[in-house]
Amino acid sequence: MRLSTVILPIHRWSEGQKIWRWAEDLGFHAAYTYDHLSWRSFRDGPWFGAIPTLTAAATVTRRMRLGTLVTSPNFRHPVTLAKDLISLDDISGGRITLGIGAGGNGFDATALGQEAWSPRERADRFAEFVPLLDRLLTEGAVSHEGTFYSAEEVRNIPGCVQRPRLPFAVAATGPRGLRLAARHGQAWVTTGDPKLFEEGTPEQSREALRGQLERLHKALAEIGRESEPMEKVLLTGFTPEANRVLESVDAFVDFAGRHRDLGFTELVIHAPIPDSDFAADEAVFEKIATEGLAQLER
Repeated sequence: MRLSTVILPIHRWSEGQKIWRWAEDLGFHAAYTYDHLSWRSFRDGPWFGAIPTLTAAATVTRRMRLGTLVTSPNFRHPVTLAKDLISLDDISGGRITLGIGAGGNGFDATALGQEAWSPRERADRFAEFVPLLDRLLTEGAVSHEGTFYSAEEVRNIPGCVQRPRLPFAVAATGPRGLRLAARHGQAWVTTGDPKLFEEGTPEQSREALRGQLERLHKALAEIGRESEPMEKVLLTGFTPEANRVLESVDAFVDFAGRHRDLGFTELVIHAPIPDSDFAADEAVFEKIATEGLAQLER
C-alpha cells in the first residue's frame, strides 16, 4: 500500500512551497491538490489555482508524484486542459497523475454563469470529456465534433513525458463512471459512500466500498482488463471515521489495514489545516507518514 497526501491550495507560495517540500521529505508517494475555483468552507478565504500550484510544486520537489484530486468538466475544457497537462508533465519530469471526475453541485458548477448541470448531464459530459482528453494527450492531431466539446486540428506536440500519456485516476461510483475508469484509467478513486459520511458506521462504509470495488472489477472484466494492474485509491476524510484516522498512529494503522484488506492500494490523507475539518496534530501526522505503513506490515 502507498500513502499520499492532499495539500489544499490555500497558502501564498512563500508559505505553500514549504508544505510541498515537507510532504516530499516525509516520504509521501504523491501529493495532490483540489482543482476547484473555490471549495466549501474555504470559499471566503485564499484559494489558488491547481495547475499553477502544481507547476510551482514541480520546481521545488524532485521525487514525489503530483496531481489533482480531482479535475472536472465543471470549468475545464479538454483542449486547453490537455495543453496545460502536457506542459506540467514536462516541467515535473513525468511525475503528474490526473485525478478526474464528473464534478458536482459546488461553487464551480455555476461560477461561469451556467445553470448547474443535472447528474445525467454531468455523466454525459464526463463520458465525452475523458475519451477526448485521452486522444488529445496521445495523438498528434485531433479533430472532434461532439455534443458538448469540439476540437479542430489540435496539436499537442511533443506529447507527454510519460508514455503513451500521463496516468488518469478516474473518480467514479456509478455504472457509467466505472466503465470509463475501466477503459481509460490507470487508477480508480473513491471517497466512499457520501450517504454514510455523517450517519453511517465504519462497517457500513467498508461494505459499501466492497460493493464499489466489485462493480469496478466487473467493469474491468467486461473489457478484458481484469488481469491488468489498476490502482485503487481511497481519499480519506469522507467516510464515517472522517479525520479521526489521523488522531494516532494506531488509528491510522487500523484504518489502513482494514482498507488494504478490501483491495485498496493507495490511501490519501489531508495535510493538517488548523481550525478546519482537516485539523490534526502535525507531530502525529509526521509519525503516520514516516512510520504508519511500516507498522502496517508488521
